Amino acid sequence: MPGEDDKSKSSKHNETMSIPMTSPLYLHPSDNPNLTFTTTIFNVDNYELWTDAVKNALDAKNKLGFVKGTVKKPEGIEGEDNLEMVAWRQCNTVLKAWLRNVIDPKLHPSITFTVTVSKIW
Repeated sequence: MPGEDDKSKSSKHNETMSIPMTSPLYLHPSDNPNLTFTTTIFNVDNYELWTDAVKNALDAKNKLGFVKGTVKKPEGIEGEDNLEMVAWRQCNTVLKAWLRNVIDPKLHPSITFTVTVSKIW
């Protein structure tokens, strides 16, 4: 049937276009914007303690490169054929939320319009 052939091509295309679990661009299903990955909340006076806690948490999730700036935004236009660009944007967005979750709300205005998580850092 003609419809089945189209579905199998689409399914094969989607299967080959995936982010490996070992990539920093991979988001686990449990990696959601509401995650609080440390109980240490940044309040200006505890920077060293907070950075250590956040670095440990991000390193455990293979996301430390985002704050260090070593995981660069891929070149090109976002879309179906640029899965890495989509994955990078999603990771950046989730990580911005994670950082916001562990920063004192009084400090949120200073990071609200920051585009990349490395700039927040």
